[in-house]
Amino acid sequence: MAIEHVKLSHQAREQLIRLKRHTGIEHWNVLCRWALCVSLAEATVPPLVKIAADSNVEMSWRVFGGRYAELFTALVRQRCLKDGLDVDEETVATQFRLHLHRGIGYLATDRNIRSIGSFAAVAGGQQATGPA
Repeated sequence: MAIEHVKLSHQAREQLIRLKRHTGIEHWNVLCRWALCVSLAEATVPPLVKIAADSNVEMSWRVFGGRYAELFTALVRQRCLKDGLDVDEETVATQFRLHLHRGIGYLATDRNIRSIGSFAAVAGGQQATGPA
């Protein structure tokens, strides 16, 4: 994937701070991985919006993905194919960012997330996370 660094928007940073407070999960990359998966599980294509990389939250792709970096790349590529999109590096990178930020928004605005247990239930798909 053409992503070397993952830099989040200020809004996503604030949403992650709230999630960290509610769940006790300390690491940005762990929350971001869950957020990506939540968005990828959503049936709709994320809206094509410009995402400002205006926060101080930044991590390398290897930190984001860890030992699962190749799996996350494959998941985003597969989702691009499912959505009828190209799988060139730029499209995959754009879709990654859109899914990541959408997933962060879904998790951060879910009023059911008030603990690590409720986070696991929501992120694990036991409750709806996106719009109905």
